[in-house]
Amino acid sequence: MTEQPHKIFDGIELGIGTWAWGDRLVWNYGNGYSDIDVAESFKNAVDNGIRFFDTAEIYGQGKSESFLGRLMEDHGESLVVATKMMPYPWRLHPDVLQRRLEASLERLGLDKVQLYQMHFPLPPVPLRTWMERMLDLQKKGLVEAIGVSNYDLRQTLECHEVLSNNGSRLASNQVEYHLLERRIEKNGLMEKCNELGIKIIAYSPLAMGILTGKYTPEKPPSGVRNSQYNREYLARIQPLIKSIRKIGDDHNGKTVAQVALNWIICKGALPIPGAKNVTQMEQNIGGKGWKLTSDEVLLLDELSDSVTKKD
Repeated sequence: MTEQPHKIFDGIELGIGTWAWGDRLVWNYGNGYSDIDVAESFKNAVDNGIRFFDTAEIYGQGKSESFLGRLMEDHGESLVVATKMMPYPWRLHPDVLQRRLEASLERLGLDKVQLYQMHFPLPPVPLRTWMERMLDLQKKGLVEAIGVSNYDLRQTLECHEVLSNNGSRLASNQVEYHLLERRIEKNGLMEKCNELGIKIIAYSPLAMGILTGKYTPEKPPSGVRNSQYNREYLARIQPLIKSIRKIGDDHNGKTVAQVALNWIICKGALPIPGAKNVTQMEQNIGGKGWKLTSDEVLLLDELSDSVTKKD
C-alpha cells in the first residue's frame, strides 16, 4: 500500500530554495542583487501563496537562515521551513546535531523547524546514528519532520527503516532532479520514495538556469556552470528547449522555466527553484496552479531521454 507524504507537504506544489540568499561564492551575492532584492522576492512569494522555504546552515555561512528569519519576523507568515545540517567528518560529538540545530533555530528565530535534513551522507558517522540523533530531536519537539538530501536508494531505505522501527518516518529526500537530470527515475529511488510516502524535493529544478531557455550555444553560461553546460551540450538540448517553448505557448504563454517546473510538479515531486529578485520569483510562481497534459509530460520525457543519453 502506497503511503501518503508527510502532512507538512499538504497543499504545497512549489517551494523556494534560498541558497543564493547571502551566498557570495557561487551566486555572487552583493554583485547584481542585494538584501533589498531578497526581501522583495520573499514578499512577492508569500503574497502569491508560497509557504515552503528551504535553506541550510552552510548557505552563505548562515546568512541564508538569518535572512529568512528576519523576513519571516517582518511578515508574520506561518510558513514551512526546511533547513539542513552538514555532517562534516569532524563532527563526531554526540551533541553536535542538536548544537547545530539550535544555532540554525536562533538564526531563523524559531522554536522548532518543520523539516530538518541531513545535507549529505558523509562518513565516518553511520547513517543509522544520525537518524537516531534526529529521532531524539524530534522527541524533544525541536523537529517536526526528518529528511535527508543527496541520499541514494540504499541509504534512503536504511534511514527509512531506522525511523519506521522507532515510530517515526522519513519525510523527504532532497535531490537534484529536472528534465536534464532524471537518474532517480531510472535507478528506482523515485519509485520507492513514492511507495513509502517519502517526498522528493527537487533542487536545481531549472538546471542552474539552463532550463530557462536564456542560454544558447552562442551564449553559454559563465563560471562554474560552463564546464558542465558547454556549447556542445547546449546545442544538443535545443530540440528539448524548442518543444518546451512550444508547449508553453499552448498554455497561454507559459515560459520555458514555468513548463520545466510544472513537469516536476506533474511527476509528484516538489521543485524548489531559487530567486534572487522579484522577476525570477514571478517566473517561479508561474510554474504552479496549472498542469501539463499527460501527453505533454510523455513528450518531454521522450525528448529529455533523446538529448541527454550518453553516446
